[in-house]
Amino acid sequence: MTDPKPKLLVIEDDPGLQAQLKWAYDAFEVLIAGDRGSALATLRADMPPVVTLDLGLPPDPDGTTEGLAILDEIMAIKPDTKVIVASGHGARESALEAIKRGAYDFYQKPVDIDTLGLIVERAYRLHGIEAENRRLSERAGEDKTVLGRMITAAPEMMKVARTIERVANADVAVMLLGASGTGKELLARGVHEASNRRGGAFIAINCAAIPENLLESELFGHEKGAFTGAVKTTEGKVELADGGTLFLDEVGDIPLPLQVKLLRFLQERTIERIGGRKPIAVDTRIVCATHQDLEAMIAAGTFREDLFYRLAEIVVRIPTLSERPGDAILLAKHFLARFAREMNPKVKGFAPDALAAIDGWPWPGNVRELENRVKRAVIMAEGKLVCAEDLDLRADDGEEEVALNLKSAREQADRRMIRQALARSEGNISSTAKLLGISRPTLYDLLKQYELQPQ
Repeated sequence: MTDPKPKLLVIEDDPGLQAQLKWAYDAFEVLIAGDRGSALATLRADMPPVVTLDLGLPPDPDGTTEGLAILDEIMAIKPDTKVIVASGHGARESALEAIKRGAYDFYQKPVDIDTLGLIVERAYRLHGIEAENRRLSERAGEDKTVLGRMITAAPEMMKVARTIERVANADVAVMLLGASGTGKELLARGVHEASNRRGGAFIAINCAAIPENLLESELFGHEKGAFTGAVKTTEGKVELADGGTLFLDEVGDIPLPLQVKLLRFLQERTIERIGGRKPIAVDTRIVCATHQDLEAMIAAGTFREDLFYRLAEIVVRIPTLSERPGDAILLAKHFLARFAREMNPKVKGFAPDALAAIDGWPWPGNVRELENRVKRAVIMAEGKLVCAEDLDLRADDGEEEVALNLKSAREQADRRMIRQALARSEGNISSTAKLLGISRPTLYDLLKQYELQPQ
């Protein structure tokens, strides 16, 4: 079975020249269009990599307005198309205008078939190289990391990452609000590594995991003999992070008496160890996180309002995994590759029912739940592919509420399905269209309509 011929769209209204070009390019599948309507319909239906375009088309055969308008529409529909425009003698300005608008090259009329043939072949080679580079880039960047560590392709998380990058060097306190398992410590580390404090220490402490009677010593340290068992002077986490960043996870669990001491540090930038008598100047940036409703705690009197405003100079709200369509698949593939390498090298990927189950699960435990399920599945998998049973998931679980407005609900469903299909097919347009059961031109139209990027 021979490979199909590459497609070449010739947009030309002269029947004689149409026939000449079709005869000259027998190595290509030559598609002919004589006006704007048929040209754009052919472009959408066949997606030819290379197009030759006569700028002088009806209703402006002596000018270039129609040809340039077609060029603009080609660039809007499929910007990677290599368009070669035809210009008459002395029409160099119109050719250069076409180049500015995105045309690949131009040739002069009357047509020299051999010269045009060389330009067309060069355009095909360049289109192929660019397509391969995109494929390699997508494979190499499959994890789609932001802030050096966070894996995402969701606009919701990209927005969070951009916010963190903007505030990283501002040296203000940052509060991360999000459900458990959404990656708050990863983002806190991202703040640190994107800041001018990256050379200092990043210290993390979970305030909910330490008993109240030990938390003050953990944070502020103690002098030798300050209490029974204090056999030596010990620096606290605030002091250890001097010149760097201290991440206070579950800051809502800090008891009220200790909140006062933390507020004093934030105001004065000095601390006193337990049993100490002299203030110690400390230059530590605070990033904190909680899944609790601190405003409700303030109203209930269990969290100080003045401390809240000191800690929440910048507030970043982190979306749940279910609010990041497509990311569950990206993360699952990342975790599978890591755990397979460490624990079960025979595992190579996910079976289709596993991918469907990952897409359909609401992920109440967020990224942490996904990581744990994939880890378990890799260990339990008997074959090369992890299946839904290994993940202990069913694709039909976890129905979600939809908007009552029918148009809005359809748009939300379209966006979600397209993004999930793009993630599952790793950005490949043909595979994505096949998954969705639509044609490639329809998919391109939807991507444009919803302002979604295939990368």
